[in-house]
Amino acid sequence: MSFSIQHYLNKNTEAAPLAVFRLFFGIMMFASILRFWLNGWIEKLYIAPKFFFSYYGFEWVKPLGNYTYLLFLVCGISALLVAAGYKYRLAIITFFLSFTYIELMDKTTYLNHYYFISILSFLMIFLPANRYFSVDAARKPELRFQYIPRWCVDSIKLLLGIVYFYAGLAKINSDWLFRAMPLKIWLPSKYDLPFLGDLMQQEWVHYAFSWSGMLYDLFIPFLLLWKRTRLFAFLMVIVFHVLTRVLFPIGMFPYIMIVSALIFFDPSVHRRILAFISRIFRIGMAKFDTGRKYIFSATRRQIILPVISVFFLVQLLFPWRYLLYPGELFWTEEGFRFSWRVMLMEKAGYAQFKIVDGKTGRRFYVDNSDFLTPFQEKQMAFQPDFILQYAHFLAEHFRKDGHENIEVYVENYVALNGRKSRPYIDPEVNLLNFADSFKHKTFILPFEDEIKGL
Repeated sequence: MSFSIQHYLNKNTEAAPLAVFRLFFGIMMFASILRFWLNGWIEKLYIAPKFFFSYYGFEWVKPLGNYTYLLFLVCGISALLVAAGYKYRLAIITFFLSFTYIELMDKTTYLNHYYFISILSFLMIFLPANRYFSVDAARKPELRFQYIPRWCVDSIKLLLGIVYFYAGLAKINSDWLFRAMPLKIWLPSKYDLPFLGDLMQQEWVHYAFSWSGMLYDLFIPFLLLWKRTRLFAFLMVIVFHVLTRVLFPIGMFPYIMIVSALIFFDPSVHRRILAFISRIFRIGMAKFDTGRKYIFSATRRQIILPVISVFFLVQLLFPWRYLLYPGELFWTEEGFRFSWRVMLMEKAGYAQFKIVDGKTGRRFYVDNSDFLTPFQEKQMAFQPDFILQYAHFLAEHFRKDGHENIEVYVENYVALNGRKSRPYIDPEVNLLNFADSFKHKTFILPFEDEIKGL
């Protein structure tokens, strides 16, 4: 076994696929940052709100006021530098740190694909993505290498495969497959789409989308890996993600996944892509074809390989942490984030907070709009860690206003995937008796139903 692993680690492949991936990744990331800026979302999401929901353990990561624009500017410029392959190592580290900081500023905006970009950019720190068709390689001949270790390209394929396959496993549940939920709720609202609007009203379409979505996610990595089915699989990737973009407002993610899937193609395809770009920008591509093979030094290899091995071990195991918690995952959401559970729930809630003086019994209700934006209030109302964090914020706020012996209670109702709304948080529990942690939140009321599956 050790011999076969060593043999694999010594294999080489052309650097063109990694160069194309670096180029398109940087361009897509710059476009995403620019889109975020031009739509006014920096102001709306990170400057205007009075309160921000922090990730546990990252409470110190906060928006920077008007300097948040500078943070986005740094992130966008670093994305362009990654695309160009200029000062690549510094650029990709800067992009990873700035983008991840943006992601951690407020978990109200959590999306699976933000997490994907963070971990992908972390992986790219350790890859020699600037050794071919880059400004770095153009300026310094000693950096030009036509061949790189094969695992450098395969590591990106593996990460994409994990994302797809785990998303498919997550769809093997009774709500998705046998109730067509939540697509049965979402798709009928697309009645105004040309050609597709009427179809979106048909129940059989809801089930067809549910089952085909599950099968697509499970099998697309393997179809992309096999040369005989690769072109067909790539066409499926295009159709699937374009359709997803038409039906759901999920930003740049569909385009990012389409471009990323190119990594599965043979180096000859990537060389043609780079040749086309070379003709447009009059870049002499021949100077990069040195025939040289890039080999990590023994010291760097001893550092990089263990780091990447641990990285992938975490990616494989972390999505299963929900098994450590009791109760229904979709109800409690304990272990739900960062596990590639994409668009599996339609959840809506109502949360009315009550501030009580523990000695006198005097009480009053909170108007959430005094502290939260409509989007924050919507997200808070059905997520227990949000509710707990908000309760502690309210207690601190009213203590500063002179209130004493504060206790915080919530009357909370949540509806999940078309079910009737039901009590969610125990209304008799003083939320200040609990601190946020990775422990099971015992103040969540039972689901009183069952969702079978993974």
